Amino acid sequence: MIHGFIPPERFFAYLTWQEIEKMPNKENVVIIQPIGAIEQHGHHLPLVVDSAISQGVLGRALEGLAPEIPAYALPTLYYGKSNEHLDFPGTISLSAETLLRVLRETAESIYRAGFRKLVLMNSHGGQPHILDIISRDLHQEHNDFLVFPFFTWRVPHITKDLMSEKEGKEGIHAGDAETSLMLSLLPHQVKMELAVKEYAKDLAGDSLLSLEGRLPFPWVTKELSTSGVIGDATVATREKGDRILASLTNGWIRLIEDIYKYSTSVE
Repeated sequence: MIHGFIPPERFFAYLTWQEIEKMPNKENVVIIQPIGAIEQHGHHLPLVVDSAISQGVLGRALEGLAPEIPAYALPTLYYGKSNEHLDFPGTISLSAETLLRVLRETAESIYRAGFRKLVLMNSHGGQPHILDIISRDLHQEHNDFLVFPFFTWRVPHITKDLMSEKEGKEGIHAGDAETSLMLSLLPHQVKMELAVKEYAKDLAGDSLLSLEGRLPFPWVTKELSTSGVIGDATVATREKGDRILASLTNGWIRLIEDIYKYSTSVE
């Protein structure tokens, strides 16, 4: 079905325009835009990983959310800014300008309909800065519009407790965490017999430089990996994926509750 992992009663696109027009307390209704990417994830994972994670985690969170909290998921935005992966066939990438425009016009439509809380739920590590920019701009232009640019993996979760120390620090793409989570969400799309272990080349363990985190620098994937994997996918399991999914789900339930309760005075 079109709603995928999202509970149908929480899927924004299944509402009619009259239901939206008559919806009570729209300024506190939480609208959530799941955002991912269509990009390479090694030989063993499909292109849809980031989009599946956004929609899968959000779907579980909305299932567990108290029914009296009004929250709806927009259709998943499958395309993102993925130009670091363009050397691998199948990757589809929007420019930063295009993604900014899509997010702006989507948000303006939500605002025009009377909603005042929008969450941009992103699972692709190559575009959080874009979401930060558009969220700040929208709030500055409409000071009663709260736009929350959140990375799916930033809520409290147990993932690093299940990983090796090296994987926790260096496994940033298609490694143990993403592969385990996909074994939980879309097991039939994971080809574990093709999984590999490959970490980024030429980055000493004591270097202050990082691919992500405190001191990141621009890179493209082909410079770091021949397979497209940056991490150890060979140790992934469904059991770990189930535990990761449950912890991310709990984190997102709490976050949606906090957004619903949050208010700010407008001068």
